[in-house]
Amino acid sequence: MFKKKPNVKPLAPLRSSDRRHIADQIIKDLSLESSAVQDASVEDKATAVAEHSSLRNSLLPENAQSARFSTTHGPDLKKISGTIYVGTYSGDEQRILWVDVEGKLYPTVYTLWKHPRLIPLLHTPDFVVKKLQGGADLMTPGLAGPPFPSKATKDSLVAIASIDSPSVPMAVGICEIDINRLGSVNGQKGRAVRTVHWCGDEIWAWSTNGRPGTTAPEHLDGWDENATNNSDLAQRAEGLDLGEDDADDGGVSLGNANSHELNSSDKNEHVSGEDAPKNELFDQANTSELTTKDIDEAFYKAFLYGIHHYKETNKGQNNFGLQFPLSQSFVMSNLVQPFLPIHSPEQSTTIQIKKTSWKNIKKFMKHLDKQKIVKTKDRDGNEVVILDIDFDDREVLEFVPYKLPKKETAAGASLGRGGKATVEIDTGDDSVGQSIEVLTLYRPKEKLSPIFGAEASSNSLFSAADIRPAITKYIESENLISSTNKRLVELNPILANVVFDGSSPLDSKVIAKGTVPRDALIDRLVTSCSPHHAILRNKQKLSTAKPRSGMPPKVKITLETRSGNKTVTKISGIESFFIPPQPLAEELKKVCAGSSSVEKLVGSSPKEDKKEIMVQGPQKDAVIKALERRGIRSQWVEVLDKTKGKKR
Repeated sequence: MFKKKPNVKPLAPLRSSDRRHIADQIIKDLSLESSAVQDASVEDKATAVAEHSSLRNSLLPENAQSARFSTTHGPDLKKISGTIYVGTYSGDEQRILWVDVEGKLYPTVYTLWKHPRLIPLLHTPDFVVKKLQGGADLMTPGLAGPPFPSKATKDSLVAIASIDSPSVPMAVGICEIDINRLGSVNGQKGRAVRTVHWCGDEIWAWSTNGRPGTTAPEHLDGWDENATNNSDLAQRAEGLDLGEDDADDGGVSLGNANSHELNSSDKNEHVSGEDAPKNELFDQANTSELTTKDIDEAFYKAFLYGIHHYKETNKGQNNFGLQFPLSQSFVMSNLVQPFLPIHSPEQSTTIQIKKTSWKNIKKFMKHLDKQKIVKTKDRDGNEVVILDIDFDDREVLEFVPYKLPKKETAAGASLGRGGKATVEIDTGDDSVGQSIEVLTLYRPKEKLSPIFGAEASSNSLFSAADIRPAITKYIESENLISSTNKRLVELNPILANVVFDGSSPLDSKVIAKGTVPRDALIDRLVTSCSPHHAILRNKQKLSTAKPRSGMPPKVKITLETRSGNKTVTKISGIESFFIPPQPLAEELKKVCAGSSSVEKLVGSSPKEDKKEIMVQGPQKDAVIKALERRGIRSQWVEVLDKTKGKKR
């Protein structure tokens, strides 16, 4: 489909809500989601949401961008248009990760190389793969098999790899038939897979810096864990019908194959699980073979890793930066989830708290209490909190860190992986440390143009400091300064009719006197103008900003009671001050040791797409402190405490 270079429009950042929606659609289409989110109990909800978020962000990183594209395809040059989604996986450069054509999302080979068994994998001889890379389709006689993946059904997405490199997907296509039902390919005719994208096409080659596409790896862990070994694939390939009956269908002709090409399948040597280091327990593990005991051990060691991490990164702080009591959600999101050895989306659906012997975080924390590592207490009958941790426990002191995925991308950050994933609150938020300046501006109405003179126009904006000299200039030019008191201004017909037009009860008295104090005149003129505002970031020039009508907005912090006696804190209006909601919510979740959520602000228009952050507990002071880190002054914040029924 992408043999010809597409016309790609400029990239634009992908909104968080759109990114989550697209990732959820991928999870649904590829049936990657377990029942964790839908069927989670109250105790497991935080865990289920974290696991779902990890999978979502692994498939479509938070740094993703999108762009529309158009191209032509086929002998009739059919016009095709859609959307590409560009992002960065750990340690790699920016590449196209997903392609949306006519509402269907296709992963690129870059995505498949990072996500083992994301879609079913088919095999074919190496010389056939080379034909596919020229734009041909895969014919049924070219399939190496059976058996075939059970999910390789008609209209389903499949990947195609060479027999010589069975763990490296080289093409992506759509099944034209139910391949999983084939008992044999000998004597079969017709197209098996319609090729959509391959390693070497224009989507593979596209980049923002002009660099060529990334060379395919020689071997990938994970794709061939459940596959037959190379020699078996070669034996299956020996029986292929290499006739040319299907060449007329536009597919790959197998007539030029020879036995040497079909049996050259022993060139790759793989490291077995027995040779892998012990501390990389789940790095290359087949998650379908993990026992409950294995998953228990993963969670137990993850908790030890979390304590070790806090001890190493917060040596000078009381309790190593932990503020007791620790809630269940805090323990899961900060001490366990970031340190689980999850290296793939499939592992994220297998290594879950619900698949341990404890089944939920509450019982897991009680188990830690029995091991004398922590001290817990039941709170409110439904939750367990940690009151203290024995940082000198033998298992904590002797713990040896193991390998985790690197935290180099937004996807890694969402999984909480790597060096300083949780303690230093590295949210990737560029609003932290910014400087903000809020300007109130005034636009004179048309009737005031005689007063402001040539300087005023339909687009003229004045600050409060600019209005005084403009009015003084007018007063002096009209010789309106009172001869008896220089603080008084004598009214002329323009001031009497335009400014003091009877809209105020005092207007008749001012007109009767024939004079008005200069300060009162200026205040009246300011209120007669249309207010505007501009919010400048990092010493931005006013000339480069786009002022908006109305008075400057404020960040609203609302404390209210929900579900009986539980207090929550809501924050809205931060987008106007260049603060992204999601990173702030993540920071508040860690600082406040409680759950947080980001939802659409009720009443906001789709164009504005304003969000509202909700944090558990009365967290006004923590929110204000977080806002101060982002350049927000107290006068730009409005606090409404509904728990006391008064505004402060």
